[in-house]
Amino acid sequence: MSSKTIGDRLSELRRYRDVTQEQLAERSGVHVDTIRKLEQNVRQSARLGTLRNLARALDTELDRLLGQPTVTTELPDGDGGLIALRDAIQDISALPGVPSGDLDEDPPSAESWMGQVRTATTLYWEGAYSELARSLPLLLRDGRAVVRETTGSLVEQVWNQLALAYQLAASLATQSGHPDWAFEAVEKQLHAAQRASDPLMEGMGVSTLSWVLLRQGRWEEAQSIAERKADTLEPSMRRSTSAQYAVYGNLLVAAATPAARRDQKDEADEYLNFAEAAAVRSGAVRVYGTAFSPVDVKTQIVNIAMAGSEPDAEKALEASKEVRHNLIKRPVHLAAHRLDVAQAQYQTGNSQAALDTLLEVEADQPEWIRYQMLARTTVLEMREEERRRNSRLRGLAARLGVEPAL
Repeated sequence: MSSKTIGDRLSELRRYRDVTQEQLAERSGVHVDTIRKLEQNVRQSARLGTLRNLARALDTELDRLLGQPTVTTELPDGDGGLIALRDAIQDISALPGVPSGDLDEDPPSAESWMGQVRTATTLYWEGAYSELARSLPLLLRDGRAVVRETTGSLVEQVWNQLALAYQLAASLATQSGHPDWAFEAVEKQLHAAQRASDPLMEGMGVSTLSWVLLRQGRWEEAQSIAERKADTLEPSMRRSTSAQYAVYGNLLVAAATPAARRDQKDEADEYLNFAEAAAVRSGAVRVYGTAFSPVDVKTQIVNIAMAGSEPDAEKALEASKEVRHNLIKRPVHLAAHRLDVAQAQYQTGNSQAALDTLLEVEADQPEWIRYQMLARTTVLEMREEERRRNSRLRGLAARLGVEPAL
């Protein structure tokens, strides 16, 4: 992993663009003193809104400025890995006018392949990205063959599961720093959802797309598409199923996050109020490769409190008391919530508790945490304000690849 700091990358991009610090400040709306301190490594990080404005002013992706890891922690074996995943998403045989080769092997049965999709979904929510990267490329290739071969009553079900497989591909690509691949995977997810005649899977596709756009720094679009899709799927209070409430609620949560990033906290709170009402109606449910429940919405209340240019750490910590960890069924979701708590602990001056929480998350999710920019930026801030050498903090910083140059 690169040892370059955010300031190093900012300086390189600015110089490549032949822009002075003063010109960048004017284009981005970020104070020139902040830019200068970042480039001099006096400051190791800044708020996401500030970094987003700098990235946009330099016409580059936010992930590139942040130094998002783009590889898994383990080298792939066989035909798997992230490059194989790219090739499976960017299926050249699907392009018009491109002749396709003959299939060398018969695809698995529809039932066997759908079982593999369930296994892959579990791997994703356990944070086992390297293992998922090994199996997902073949899963996509087999899935395309399975939908070609399947007839009868299983056709729509197989298309539905292919949509879910592409949702996993989009999610893994996003987590591993490849948003362009993720966008293509979501496009294929939405196409498969249409073939499955499943508007709820389309809703989950839009929710996934909103997250991809969020990671790209396209916050306005991320909020807008999630809100509009939620409006089209708004359930009837008397006749709707748990799945309908769950997908609707997921879309509202998807809209709330970018709204909060844009400092539209009132809008974000309104989305979460409706999402919480939907969660009460749905109960705890697992559908379309995700989970939804009242506790899932409560974790987002904590997340929203910490978003934007003026995070409310006290509110976040107070809201976190309402979150029952034993009810959170997805390990990486629990880890993400605890990262929010760690950041809130740090911002209220409790650096020791924040470090303890971060180390506990690392112990539970050693691979997943390396991809989380919130963990990296929080550790950078803690290192920047370190008053005396803390070997536990420096060890964590080194493992996350953010140990600043001495």
